Amino acid sequence: MCPAALRGALLGCLYLALLCLGGADKRLRDNHEWKKLIMVQHWPETVCEKIQNDCRDPPDYWTIHGLWPDKSEGCNRSWPFNLEEIKVLTFNYISTAEWGRADRCGRGWVRGQRRQDLLPEMRAYWPDVIHSFPNRSRFWKHEWEKHGTCAAQVDALNSQKKYFGRSLELYRELDLNSVLLKLGIKPSINYYQVADFKDALARVYGVIPKIQCLPPSQDEEVQTIGQIELCLTKQDQQLQNCTEPGEQPSPKQEVWLANGAAESRGLRVCEDGPVFYPPPKKTKH
Repeated sequence: MCPAALRGALLGCLYLALLCLGGADKRLRDNHEWKKLIMVQHWPETVCEKIQNDCRDPPDYWTIHGLWPDKSEGCNRSWPFNLEEIKVLTFNYISTAEWGRADRCGRGWVRGQRRQDLLPEMRAYWPDVIHSFPNRSRFWKHEWEKHGTCAAQVDALNSQKKYFGRSLELYRELDLNSVLLKLGIKPSINYYQVADFKDALARVYGVIPKIQCLPPSQDEEVQTIGQIELCLTKQDQQLQNCTEPGEQPSPKQEVWLANGAAESRGLRVCEDGPVFYPPPKKTKH
């Protein structure tokens, strides 16, 4: 083969290779595209019941499960979790101590920034309720590698500091625990209706949430509330409906286990009807 023909053949092969790589890259991007974020909070007592694990004094308040892009997981396996990156963060706050003065002046709450060791808040509001190792960072590692690396498409979430810091901000801003208490919805041995939760949350937040329950076992009468999801816009994290007209919610939600498997008795979208909101066993009476 003459040199010119050889060069032409080589260039043709290179062109085809680039086309293939470009197509693969597009498919990879398409597989990781997502439209909204989901702020997921779970009820620790139900998590312990679901796993049927030896949970030690689970919190008696709603805690963070994660901040999830809606249709994407594990976007960058080369970006490992690093606990050192989230130990000290700078984040926005609203000073409630200044509220009275600011309110009298007609300016609303005072906002600012502060630096703080994040780990105490992470342990309190984003605990691993089913494993009792000392720093509990294994759960955070899982959430970052599965969901955080995908959320990082957004500038506001494009680092571990931003992802975990913003998640805590949203937890405080949404204040689900206080919202439910103010509406008279608290753990009880008496049953609620699923509509009680849906209507109350829609009234306060102005959007349609997604509520997940643990189906009853053979010796139980009703489903048990386990998880509440509030959905947010992708770029600016403003509340939006979790389901739109004609859209079907995912029927089942897996839980994170030590080996990454899904428990067979998983959370599912709550069915209309009675629901149990279990009091923590240590205070149940």
